[in-house]
Amino acid sequence: MNTPRATRRLTLALAAAVVLSFTGAACSSDNGNSGGGGSENKKITIGIKFDQPGIGLKTPSGAYTGFDVDVATYVAKQLGYSPKDIEWKEAKSADRETLLQRGDVDYIVASYSITPKRQEKVDFAGPYLLAHQDVLLRANDNSITKPSDLNNKKLCSVTGSTSAQNVKTKIAPKAQLQEYGGYSECLTGLENGVVDALTTDDSILAGYAAQPQFKGKFKLAGFKLSNENYGIGVQKGDTELKDKINKALEKMVADGSWQAAVNKNFGPAGYKNEPAPKIGVVVT
Repeated sequence: MNTPRATRRLTLALAAAVVLSFTGAACSSDNGNSGGGGSENKKITIGIKFDQPGIGLKTPSGAYTGFDVDVATYVAKQLGYSPKDIEWKEAKSADRETLLQRGDVDYIVASYSITPKRQEKVDFAGPYLLAHQDVLLRANDNSITKPSDLNNKKLCSVTGSTSAQNVKTKIAPKAQLQEYGGYSECLTGLENGVVDALTTDDSILAGYAAQPQFKGKFKLAGFKLSNENYGIGVQKGDTELKDKINKALEKMVADGSWQAAVNKNFGPAGYKNEPAPKIGVVVT
């Protein structure tokens, strides 16, 4: 028969064993978002555009499509995340730096042009696409045939974008800038005659012009006003993640997945893309 003292020692030993077992279980179920773990609960949050057909679009069914989505998904896979591990977050042009600085997203793939000003706040992997700034016009508008014709015209772009400012300062100083919250709003304004032109990257404009509901309504001017080097934004100083993303992008080009994504998303619009850029080489 156990003495009271022995019984107490046995109870304490059992209690200690239970505590240790719970501690071990907690350690083994860590949710860490390091790319290679096997946790069922790991997630990665990626910022993309929700309103850019061909680039980043959230469809009425809740699916996500576009070139940036394909690039982001491929990179995530190389980091150890399956599509079901991805949480998509809208990254509007004016919000991208803030999202990264606050840690709301792990990285951003959202037609994000690499510029010195932005590099002061965030770091970029890539570039992964070289686009060019262009202008979208109504199909029947023959009043704008050269960049300088944008003077005294109502020119639309989105808040936070570099495109409209580029036109205003370098090409058509008398252009009347109209800044909206998203490209869809600019497109509606262009369709209704509220604005005369929409300016942003040719890849984005081609995506819009190729949509079935806009067939025959718009045309690209073909001006090639600037070089836009799309990069993947990461938090400033996160060199480890930046390097991993760069390796993933190199692999995407090497195995043909990059060109397949270009053909899939831009092919229907007849968009003539530049070759895949070299990592770390920004064309000015």
